[in-house]
Amino acid sequence: MKINISEWNVEDVDFWKSTGKKVANRNLWFSIPALLLAFAVWIMWGVIIKYMKDFGYNFGMTDGLVEGSEEFLNALKEINNLYYTLPAIAGLAGATLRLPNSFLISLGGGRNVIFVTTTLLLVPAIGTGIALSDLNSSYFFFATMAMFSGFGGGNFASSMSNISFFFPKKVQGYALGMNAGIGNLGVGVMQKLIPFIVGFAFFGVIGTSAGSSVSTPLAGLQNAGWIWVPLLALAAIGAYFGMNNVITGTPTMPSTAQGISKTLYMVFLGLIGAALGAVLLIVVPWADWGLQSASAWIVLPIVVIVTVQLMKHATPGEIKSNLNKQFAIFKNKHNWIMTIIYTMTFGSFIGFSAAFPKLCQDIFVYSDMSDPTFINPNAPNFILWVFLGPVIGALIRPVGGILSDKINSGAKVTAYSTVFQILATLAVAFFVVKAKGSATPETYWWPFFFSFMVLFLTTGIGNGSTFRSIPYIFSKEQAGPVLGWTSAIAAYGAFIIPKVFGQQIQKGTPEYALFGFAAFYIFCFVLNWWYYQRKGAEIRNP
Repeated sequence: MKINISEWNVEDVDFWKSTGKKVANRNLWFSIPALLLAFAVWIMWGVIIKYMKDFGYNFGMTDGLVEGSEEFLNALKEINNLYYTLPAIAGLAGATLRLPNSFLISLGGGRNVIFVTTTLLLVPAIGTGIALSDLNSSYFFFATMAMFSGFGGGNFASSMSNISFFFPKKVQGYALGMNAGIGNLGVGVMQKLIPFIVGFAFFGVIGTSAGSSVSTPLAGLQNAGWIWVPLLALAAIGAYFGMNNVITGTPTMPSTAQGISKTLYMVFLGLIGAALGAVLLIVVPWADWGLQSASAWIVLPIVVIVTVQLMKHATPGEIKSNLNKQFAIFKNKHNWIMTIIYTMTFGSFIGFSAAFPKLCQDIFVYSDMSDPTFINPNAPNFILWVFLGPVIGALIRPVGGILSDKINSGAKVTAYSTVFQILATLAVAFFVVKAKGSATPETYWWPFFFSFMVLFLTTGIGNGSTFRSIPYIFSKEQAGPVLGWTSAIAAYGAFIIPKVFGQQIQKGTPEYALFGFAAFYIFCFVLNWWYYQRKGAEIRNP
């Protein structure tokens, strides 16, 4: 089997039936598990930090403090906020790395790119396993591994771009839907697999202080990192030996060595932007300047601007001209409108996926916000259920597109889903307030949980309907770059939402975060109505 396929015309029916279909499906089925694992490693910090709190990873911040003292309790509150920064850093890195990943296939070749980007995930998987094996691991080490987990978030852009070149237009919906839909299920798979695997000591022989006591149910905590290593190795080997580079995606076919080196270079550019963001979050004394609550909103545009400028000026000449053409979307106001609306849908889905497990723990387990050491003895076993949110959000996504096709308008479906998204967000906030003020917060668990499931459901439907609108708003030349740009910016939801929740939990007002999200959704509803639904709109009901 040739790695580089120089003749590829899947729009020709005879070629598709005789050759193309078999090759395309093989590449799709090697791509899907790689993308599923990418999402799992990217969002795993939302579950890991729950166990870090249970097991007492305090980053040395309570050393020398008297247990129960005011200083000790304040330190615990700050540590809890730092837990939230880990999925936030992973989210920041993943979204930033989507920017260079959007252009990797044309430079490095699909097979080479998927192999490299999947192999890179071994770094955070192994590093996290090592970090979790020692209760004394530093916050800096954890933060570095969280940043490297961003490789998984970036992989979505290159994976989707690659698969689009293998299938004819008439079946691209199926192919991209399978790749994205099953890939997104990696979040739900991870949220179910990690709680299961931490109860075993499979990787205990690697060396651990945290998992040395087999009598504790968290003896295998380091497994949360190590479990992905063999799976990623298999996926990388599969990509290397089972996938192809096609001429339609990569006009100048590179050798394997050239493709790998070009891919690593572009990923490195994105990693510079991600590292800058992580450093700004961790090192800059935002609290001393009274800007702790605003830090995320200051860091995010800096990271985007730096990364885009690196891509514009430091990319290889062979794609620089193509990149400059695609940057023309920034002059189109509808690019910015759809970026905001898509952030409401996918940004909320991925952000809530990252924050939901820890939020459940803080509301229903460590339920006395004035005493971080208090544990509710009747707390629900939420870890059995939280995986359902990301699963529902991922599986319902195609329904948004199907409904949009049936009524011939993505904007209409987006409007209805946004209304229910607002109501669900306010319902979650209501039950958070009720639980927070109750001596028995567990009585509000199920209404809180079901409201959150509706929230996941609406983000998934809106996700599908928004994607359907974009090809009707933009020309063929701009639709692709807009899809790449909006998906990259929306992925910053995995950074913003955990960060905001962490700040508000520390202040004892998590409902304020939800009120803020609801206000943003209302703004998006008005934006969608004004530009795409009202009479006289420039583009009506796309």
